[in-house]
Amino acid sequence: MTRISLSRQPDERVLVLEGADERVIAAADLTAYVREREADRPRWVWDDTARWLPPLLAAGVRVERCHDLRLGHHLLRRAPAIDVALLVGPQSTHWDRLGPSVASEPTLFSFDGDAEHLRADLEDARQLAAVASSTEPAQLGLLLAAESAGALVAAEMTYAGVPWRTDLHQRMLTELLGPRPPMGVRPQGLEALADDVRRLLNVPGLNPDSHSELLAALRRADLEVPDTRASTLRQLDHPVVEPLLRFKQLAHLFQTNGWAWSDEWVSEGRFRPSYQPAGSATGRWSSNGGGALSFPAQIRHAVVADEGWTFVVADVAQLEPRVLAGMSGDRVLAKSARGADLYQGMVDDGAVATRNDAKLGLLGAMYGATSGESGRMVAGLTRRYPAAFGLVEEAARAGERGEAVRTLLGRGSPTLGESWDRDPNGPPLDPEVQSRHRRTFGRFTRNFVVQGTGAEWALCWIADLRNRLWSMGDEGPFMTRPHLVFFLHDEVVVHTPIALADEVAAQATEAAATASGLLFRTLGIDFPLTISIVRSYADAGKPGVAVVP
Repeated sequence: MTRISLSRQPDERVLVLEGADERVIAAADLTAYVREREADRPRWVWDDTARWLPPLLAAGVRVERCHDLRLGHHLLRRAPAIDVALLVGPQSTHWDRLGPSVASEPTLFSFDGDAEHLRADLEDARQLAAVASSTEPAQLGLLLAAESAGALVAAEMTYAGVPWRTDLHQRMLTELLGPRPPMGVRPQGLEALADDVRRLLNVPGLNPDSHSELLAALRRADLEVPDTRASTLRQLDHPVVEPLLRFKQLAHLFQTNGWAWSDEWVSEGRFRPSYQPAGSATGRWSSNGGGALSFPAQIRHAVVADEGWTFVVADVAQLEPRVLAGMSGDRVLAKSARGADLYQGMVDDGAVATRNDAKLGLLGAMYGATSGESGRMVAGLTRRYPAAFGLVEEAARAGERGEAVRTLLGRGSPTLGESWDRDPNGPPLDPEVQSRHRRTFGRFTRNFVVQGTGAEWALCWIADLRNRLWSMGDEGPFMTRPHLVFFLHDEVVVHTPIALADEVAAQATEAAATASGLLFRTLGIDFPLTISIVRSYADAGKPGVAVVP
C-alpha cells in the first residue's frame, strides 16, 4: 500500500513524501492534491488527524485510511513487544511531548502554535521499523491501523456533529430551573430548592454547593455522615434529603449541560464535542470538551434526527465478558458466549444456578471482588473457567509486582514503578501502605487487560462500520450518506436517511462479526447488538420503538 507522508513546513508549505518522491506544495494546494491522490487509496501519514482532516472534510474530501503518528508513537512507547530504542532519533523528544490538537477553524490548515515542524517521514520510518522488529508485528500493525481509523471517526464525528434541537433543550432547562439567570446567579428553581434546604437544616446562610458548609450543616442537624454523596444522603431519614438530592441533581445539570454549555458546544443545530481517541490508558476514548462521554439521559430528548433522517443506535451486549472469553481462549466460556445472553448461556451450561450468579462471578473476576457473594461466585467459577479467570488473576498478580500488562493486540499498561516502595521525598513507606498500593494497582491491571482489549474490539467495529456506511447512499460527501455521529465505548449512533435504516442496522451487525473474527478468529465469539431505529436518541432501547417520519 502506498504511504504518503505530510509534514508542516515554514511559510504555509507542506513537505510531501511518497517513497523516493519528495515535493513541497503550498498549504492552499493541499486539498486539491489529496482529492486527486485519494483515488489511489493511499495511507496518509501525518502527525495528528485532528489537525489535518477537518479542512479536508470542509472541502468535501474524505480520506479512507491514515496513520496517526502521534497516537502511534504514544502507543508504541508503552508496548511491551517494542524495543523503544528504535523510536529514538531526530525530533523524537518532540514526539514524546506531542499532545492532541485543539479545535481550530475547520476550513483552514492552521500551522500556528507549533514550535517544531515535525518530519512525519522520519517518525513513520522509526515506527515501521519498531513494529517490524517486534515480537508481535501482526497484532501491533492491526492495533495501529485501528487506532488511526478511530482518529478518522473522531474527526468526522466532530465535524458532522450530533443533531441537536436547541429549542427542546432550552425548554427543558426553563421547566426544570426557571428562566435563564444572569451570569454568576443561581436559577430561580435551583434557588428555591436551596431555600428549602436552608430552612429544613435551619441554616439561613448555607451555600448547598459548598461541600464543607453542607457537611457541617448536616452534622449540626445530628446527621453524622462522612460525605455528601447522593448514595450517602439516601440513607438518611430526614425531610431535607428529598430537596437536597433534587438540588444536587439540578445543580449538576445547570453546571454541566446548562445554557453556558449550550452556548459553547452547540452551533447550527449540532452538538460538536471534542473527542480524544485513546484518551485513557486502556485505549478508551475521552472528551477534551463538551462532556460527550458522560452524556446524561435527561438531555437526550434534544438529540433529534433531521427531517427525513433517523438514528440507528447499536450497543453491544456484555462486551467485556465476551472479550474475556475470546482473549483467554477459554472454549468453555466461549461456548456460553455464543448467543444473545452470555450470562444465561452460563446458566444453560450448568456453571451457575442463576443469571445473577453468572453476572456477579464474571464482574467480580474482572474487578477483583474477593468478599461477599461476588467473591464466593468467583471462587466457584474459577474451577469452571480456569483459562478466563486465570488470565485476569495473573494480570492482577503482575500489577501487584509492579509490572506492566498488555492487551490482546499489544497495548501496554503503565507500570507501578517505585511509588509503592518509597516516597521520593521521604523515608520508605510502611509495609502495609506498600501492600495497599500493590493491591490497588493489581485491581487496575486486572481490569486493564479486558477493558483495553474491549476498546480494541470497538475500534475494529467502528473502523469497519465507517467504511460500510461510506459505500451506502449517493456520490456526495460523507454527511449526505449514513454516518457515525456518536460513539461511547460499546455503543454507536448512526444518522441515516430513513430509507437506509434497516440496511445500516444490518451493516452494524456484520461489522461486529468482522471485528470478532479479526480478534478472536477461531473461537466464534458472538457480539450481539441491541439495535433501535429512532427519531429521538431518548427513545433508544425502549420497547416498541419505531421510525418517526
